[in-house]
Amino acid sequence: VVTSDVLREARILILHMGRDFSFDDCGRAFTCLPVEEPGAPAEALVCNLDSLLGTMTHWLCVGSPPGVWVCSTDMLLTVPSAPEIDWDGFQGVRVIAVPGSQAYARNHGVYLADEQGLVRDIIYKGTEAQIQQCAGPDGTVPLVCGVVFFSSDAAEQLLATHVVPPLDACTYMGLDSGAPPIQLSLFFDIVLCMAGGMTEEDFVKGGGDAIVRSARSVLWTALRAFPLSMACIPDASYDYMTTSASDHICSLTLLPGSASHFRFCKTAHSHVDQPWLLEDGSSVTNCLLEGAVRLAAGSVIQHCHLQGPLEIGPGCLVSGLATGSSPALQGCPLRDVVLQGHHVRLHDLPCRVFTLTGRLDDWQSPADEATYLNVPWAEFFHRTGIQEGDLWDAEMPRRSRCLLSARLFPVLHACEALGLEDVLWLLAPAAVASERLVRWRAAWRMSWQELLPCLDKAAELGARRALFFLQGQHKVRRVLLGHQDSSLLPLTRSAIHEGYHEAVLGTLDEVASTAGDAGIAARALACIADVLGCMARGEGGLRSGPAANREWASAFGRLESGDIAGGVRELAAERQKWMSRPALLVRAARHYEGAEQILVRQAVMSSCRFVTVGQAELPPLGHWVQVVCPARLDLSGGWSDTPPITYEHGGAVVDVAVLVDGCRPIGARVRRISEPELRLVSLGGAPQSEAAVELVCRELEHLQDYCQPHAPGALLKAAFICTQVVQFPSQKPLRAQLMESFGGGFEVHTWSKLPHGSGLGTSSILAGAVMASLYRAAGKAASTESLIHAVLHLEQRLTTGSGGWQDQVGGLVPGIKIGRSKAQLPLRVEVEKIPVPDGFTQTLNDHLLLVYTGKTRLARNLLQDVVRNWYARLPSAVQNANTLVSNAEECAQALRQGNLPLIGKCLDRYWQQKKCMAPGCEPLAVGCMMDALRPYVYGQCLAGAGGGGFLYVLTKGPWQKEALQQILTKTEGLGNFSIHSIEVDTGGFSVEVVGCDPK
Repeated sequence: VVTSDVLREARILILHMGRDFSFDDCGRAFTCLPVEEPGAPAEALVCNLDSLLGTMTHWLCVGSPPGVWVCSTDMLLTVPSAPEIDWDGFQGVRVIAVPGSQAYARNHGVYLADEQGLVRDIIYKGTEAQIQQCAGPDGTVPLVCGVVFFSSDAAEQLLATHVVPPLDACTYMGLDSGAPPIQLSLFFDIVLCMAGGMTEEDFVKGGGDAIVRSARSVLWTALRAFPLSMACIPDASYDYMTTSASDHICSLTLLPGSASHFRFCKTAHSHVDQPWLLEDGSSVTNCLLEGAVRLAAGSVIQHCHLQGPLEIGPGCLVSGLATGSSPALQGCPLRDVVLQGHHVRLHDLPCRVFTLTGRLDDWQSPADEATYLNVPWAEFFHRTGIQEGDLWDAEMPRRSRCLLSARLFPVLHACEALGLEDVLWLLAPAAVASERLVRWRAAWRMSWQELLPCLDKAAELGARRALFFLQGQHKVRRVLLGHQDSSLLPLTRSAIHEGYHEAVLGTLDEVASTAGDAGIAARALACIADVLGCMARGEGGLRSGPAANREWASAFGRLESGDIAGGVRELAAERQKWMSRPALLVRAARHYEGAEQILVRQAVMSSCRFVTVGQAELPPLGHWVQVVCPARLDLSGGWSDTPPITYEHGGAVVDVAVLVDGCRPIGARVRRISEPELRLVSLGGAPQSEAAVELVCRELEHLQDYCQPHAPGALLKAAFICTQVVQFPSQKPLRAQLMESFGGGFEVHTWSKLPHGSGLGTSSILAGAVMASLYRAAGKAASTESLIHAVLHLEQRLTTGSGGWQDQVGGLVPGIKIGRSKAQLPLRVEVEKIPVPDGFTQTLNDHLLLVYTGKTRLARNLLQDVVRNWYARLPSAVQNANTLVSNAEECAQALRQGNLPLIGKCLDRYWQQKKCMAPGCEPLAVGCMMDALRPYVYGQCLAGAGGGGFLYVLTKGPWQKEALQQILTKTEGLGNFSIHSIEVDTGGFSVEVVGCDPK
């Protein structure tokens, strides 16, 4: 029960639904506006109701005390920014006004207020003199705009009157008690009684009949004590939605700068095949326009599915037409008319009815003085042969004969289906009209007045929704096939919410299987994963996880073999078995991400065409070929080298090859041995260490697990296969292959002095070292560019899912450089060395330090999240990819200038970008460490993807190792950190044949 206690702290908004509207079957509140809401979590049509709700919630009601807001929905209200309404010491009731011209006020209500902002009177359709006295210094007048606020006290008093006769007859309580209904106006009965200039006698007398006078008397007693104040919102605009078609078309084509959370669009939520045929100043909302549809300026199409060739001239409003209406329109150029299709229910019979009126027609003017289809009725009768008796009963008085009551619109015909042509003929020249007239007379016809109560609003909203998702499916195709950076997630959420997910899934299947492009197909599969993930509605476990369930293996196999269409079909068939509950949906989503990874790998493996291998001398049996490599520091742009971002957006990364504590920390050596086998030895931390892990492969099946990154020796096995030293799969056994080609087998040793998860690019650089030494030991030679692309290829075969190119660029190319990839396939990495001023390399060495944070990176799913956000084209991910690349170019420029503070700025910006790309990559301890160091550094950043490993800092002064050691020792909560010197390695990696004794 709404008692005074409930009202005390309540904040209530009542939206009045208003009356019927001739230009929208769902009324003024649900009239669609030609706007889109770019930041909305779900994509939907924007109605006037949404706009008003947004304006009230975000702008007008902000800061108001508890109470009741009442807002009409029969106007377009625009508030561009948050108004400064002063609520200090507020009591009583407050009306909101909007400034308007005195000319506009002649047909509307205005407030007369005093200097204190208290309302003296409300004047409706006043004389010029009355309106003049309401004007402010700038000549505008405060218009009544349909918004009122009642304080809790005033609301309580008003509510108390609902049980007092005759006011109980305004509610169903009174009606159900048998009282005759009475109608009151919010403004001219309830609000007006509080206006300061009113006397009780004038107010009560102005009520008309006795029952209203008695109601006004009760209101006066209840509310008179409350002050009525006015707040006029300076830059707002107000537009009452009249019954004039011209006004309505204007408001949809010349929308004022809509409230900031909406964006005005010429084509809102529509798919248009040939957008260049829509003139500026026209408007299309929730439509599917196929073929050549011309639309002139000053015309509006809403909720239509049309097929060209069609021409719609100026001054038209066309709505609610389905594709079947297109042929009738094709030979009929429209101009200055309102043409609408309606869903009507006659008892239980659903049917479609079309209405046609002129832009300048008035619904209620008597026929003797009015027009139909913009010409006098007499002229219309003469041209068509229709007579007054066809439209109005003989006993209807002449003054009541108007467009509203004219039975013009065919509803049913005894033996024929009715269509759009049954109203379009009303525009036709006399020669055509005669044959149509007979059919028109034979049909059962209704007037707009008779049609109104039969409008089927549920069917109308259903048709709008179906059309919205039909154009949505076209949007999906447009965005994916056009490589657009728009996010499909908001549309996905709406489709699931409204039960249209199957349609969206079908469209995504179709795009994936017919695009003929692995890149597009991969994104389509990622979108399917998003649909399935959203369907789980936050239940069913983490989105990231394993994706190797046997049930999906057959579909994956097809994708691996290059049969994308067959693979997508099998995935869709398998998907049907996983739709019943959240846990299954999430697992299916993971497998779709697994499938998308297969296609990404294929796209990236296109880079192997940039690997060229020459011949070199075969080193003697037993002679080691040794390669040692520097680590890499990424100074800017990392993540932009990650597939698919690197080939869909384009990437740029600034990298430096570095010695850590004076040495190159990563290395490999290979020698031929007489036994036809592969000995794989991991030495741990140094070339002289004891063997930590030793593995011997004598059969081809020992290499089978090369593509599982966590299998022992996977990297080394993959290297043998990718360098084609070993053919796999093959009919020829391993021993036979090795004896034939090399007269024996190979022994490989690898080492890295860097801890696991260091962020310094160890695994990719190690892959480069192994491949370089293996090529050379097998009598082959590969350039650095070839090695960079060979490592890309190897990492895709390894299915680590990472496979960016910055690590190997950083470790295999000496010194300071920027690597770039274009937004295209095949993926090619181009490296440009960055020339720095003389002596600057040494300056950099003196100012760069490496701090081991003691944290290891735990983020297994970091990459999956980044790729998922990129494929969903989350605006933040797209924006971040742009700034990563621009920051890398800026960093390269700062290095060319030798500008340490500017380089530091780029590092700090880069760290913010990494955190945006992969939230959670800054552990608390690392945050503390960075805070402690901030005053002493130009910039700092965690190496690699972050989450742990090494922090590199660019100090303000040179040789700061001891100073930082002391600062960090004093800082609490850091755990075991250590500080290391680094210097730029200008020599780069080396391949040496070192003889039999590697020591």
